[in-house]
Amino acid sequence: MISATVGPIVGHTTLHSTRIFLRGEHVPSESSYCALRYRLRGTDTWSDPHFAELFEQQDMTAVIALDDLREDARYEFQAGWFSAPHDKDVTGFPNDLSLDWPEALYSFKTATRQKDTELTYVIGSCRYLRVTLGIPSAPALGDRIFKSIHELSEHSSTPLDGLLMIGDQVYLDDLNFAAPDRSYNQILHKYRLAFSQPHIKNLMANVPTYMILDDHEIEDNWPAKKSRADNSLYDNAIRAYEIYQHSHGPQPEQVGSSHAPASHYGYQFTNGDCEWFVLDTRTRRSLSANNRRILDEEQEAALLKWLITSQARVKFIVTTVMFFPDAKNDGDDTWKFFPDQRQRILDTIQTHRIQNVIFIAGDVHGSMTCALTHTQDADFLVHTIVSSPFCNSKLLPYAKTSDFILDRPLESVSADHYTPTLTSAVISQDNFAHISIQQTQVLVNFQGISGELLESVAIPLR
Repeated sequence: MISATVGPIVGHTTLHSTRIFLRGEHVPSESSYCALRYRLRGTDTWSDPHFAELFEQQDMTAVIALDDLREDARYEFQAGWFSAPHDKDVTGFPNDLSLDWPEALYSFKTATRQKDTELTYVIGSCRYLRVTLGIPSAPALGDRIFKSIHELSEHSSTPLDGLLMIGDQVYLDDLNFAAPDRSYNQILHKYRLAFSQPHIKNLMANVPTYMILDDHEIEDNWPAKKSRADNSLYDNAIRAYEIYQHSHGPQPEQVGSSHAPASHYGYQFTNGDCEWFVLDTRTRRSLSANNRRILDEEQEAALLKWLITSQARVKFIVTTVMFFPDAKNDGDDTWKFFPDQRQRILDTIQTHRIQNVIFIAGDVHGSMTCALTHTQDADFLVHTIVSSPFCNSKLLPYAKTSDFILDRPLESVSADHYTPTLTSAVISQDNFAHISIQQTQVLVNFQGISGELLESVAIPLR
C-alpha cells in the first residue's frame, strides 16, 4: 500500500466519530482504493480495515467516516491507497486481503462533553502559496508556520483540539494579471500542492481540521467583481472546494440541530462547553440595491435562533471577513457594508442578554483582539479574535492600527451605538492565534513563524 498523495486530513471529530480525507492515484485498467485502520492509543489490536473506492470525478479522493468511537479518547491510525483488478471485490472481503500498511502513524482525539475541560485551538487564515505554471515558488515560505503549530500541539500539556482555517487556504487568483488558474484541472492541481506540503500535511493528519472558504478560493472580493465570464470559474472553484475543504467537515446529517445553518457551506460543531457556528459569508451574498445581504435569509435565521437557544457557555461565531472593527478601506467587502444585517445580530445579542459571544475572523493580513460595547447598555460586551495571515504575499501589505476605525461607533442603522475598542496590539507579520478556553477566560496567544509569542490577551468569561 502507498502513502496518500494528499492527506490524511483528520476532519470533523465528535464524541464518537471522525471523518478522514485521503487521496490516491488513478491506475490504468485497475480500480483504486484508500484504506484505513485504527486503534485506541496504548492498545495493540487494530480495527478491521475501512475501504473507500477512489473515482476520477472526485480527483481520486475519498472520506472515510469512523463511528462508534469512545468519547474523549486518543486514537492512532494508519492509512494509504492501493489498486486492484476491477473484478476483485476489495471492500466486500477485507479479511481476504493482505495489506502492507505504510509505516506512518497518525493520531486524533475525540471530543468531550465535560464542561470544565480546558480546550485549545489554533485559528488562522490567508495561507499564500504562489503557484506559477503549475510549479510552487519558494514553497517552504508557505509551509514553515505549520511546523511550529504542530510542534506546539505535540509538546504542549494540552494538545490541540482543533485547527480552524478560516479562509484563503488557496489563492486561485494570485497571478490573475499574468497566468490565472481558472480551469478545473489547474485549480485541482493548486489544491494538491497546497495541502501536500510536508508540514501542513503532518499537522492536518494529527489535529481535527475545520475549513471555510473566503474570496481567494474563487476570486478577490467575490462576487463584487463577478462578470458573465466568471460563471465557469465559480463552478470549477466550488467543485474543487467541495472536494478538498468541505468534504471532511461536518455534514448536514451530523450537525444534529434544528437550527443548523441552511447555507450549503456553513456548519456547526461542539466540544465541551463551547459551540462554534461557522458562517458562509461568500457564496450566499446578495449585492442587490434593495436587499443587500452578506448572509442568506435562512443562514441569518439559523444564526439568530442558535444565539438565543444555545446552552453553551462560550459561543464562537466564525465569519471570514471581520465583523468588527471596521476598516477604513475595505472595498465594500465586509460587514460594514451590510449594516442592517449586522445590526440585527448585535441587537439579538443585546436584547437577549447573551454572554460570552466571541467572533472569529481573518482576511485582513493582521491579527488583533477587540471588544465591542453598547453606549446605552453597560452589560453588553462581545469580543472578536482576528487571526491573519499564516503566510503573506510580498505583493500585499500587512494591516496596521491606523487602517481601522476606532474613534467612533460602528456604522449603524438605528440610534443604538456599538463602539469598538482594541484590546491588543495589531500584529503586522505572519502569525497564528493559539486560544485556550479555560474556566474563567479565553487566553489568546498570537505566535509568529517560529512559534515565538508576539502578544497575549485574556478575554474574561462571565
